[in-house]
Amino acid sequence: MTTLTPAALPATEAFLPILQTGRWFAQLPPDFAQALVAMGQPRQLQAGEVLFLRGDAPCGLYAVVRGAVSISGTGGRADEARAALLIRLEPPHWFGEISVFDNSARTHDAHATEPTTLLQVPHERLQQWLQAHPQHWHALALLLTDKLRSAFVAMEELALLPAPQRLARRLVMMAEGYGQWTAGGRSRRVIGISQEQLSLMLAISRQTTNQILKDLEARQLVRVQRGEVEILDLAALRAACY
Repeated sequence: MTTLTPAALPATEAFLPILQTGRWFAQLPPDFAQALVAMGQPRQLQAGEVLFLRGDAPCGLYAVVRGAVSISGTGGRADEARAALLIRLEPPHWFGEISVFDNSARTHDAHATEPTTLLQVPHERLQQWLQAHPQHWHALALLLTDKLRSAFVAMEELALLPAPQRLARRLVMMAEGYGQWTAGGRSRRVIGISQEQLSLMLAISRQTTNQILKDLEARQLVRVQRGEVEILDLAALRAACY
């Protein structure tokens, strides 16, 4: 983890404009939102740097302010281990709340996929504050339940939908910030993700991912470039999800 001098660290209040674009943070009771920012500490990660690994002790609640964090895991025997990329988190996503609730070890790995700035709310300070203000556990629970809903949708898609529809849906979800933005109808045109990352997210081969993207390109729905996918027609891509 890169260590910055106090003078080099931005004031956490400077993160507010970004944090307030997130639906969960924008709807928090004002005293809880203010406490998170006041307790928070800026953290910097370089591309590829580990934030935490599966089995690590709880280290707090995080918000992505700049860059991106990949949540991933591995499974299988050591000589046949396979990787799975669950999600790529970009501003203004909050994460890490599971360990806040159960005080148990991290369930997955978190790495920076590019130079990244985070707001970290330390675990013990947050626990102490919530013990003194127990009415705000409900607000934190809403963050957890929102992730749970998304997980159920992903499980259903994996079981029921063919790969082309799942890939189109994932691109739409990423373009719309997984529904986390406050601004209705907001979307991004360029998604910073490689074909390899997409294949890991969707549990399909790199070759299948390439074939699906080529088909979407031929239909002028996307443009694929190295390390990114540009959305050319979001409405048509959304229609391709069904």
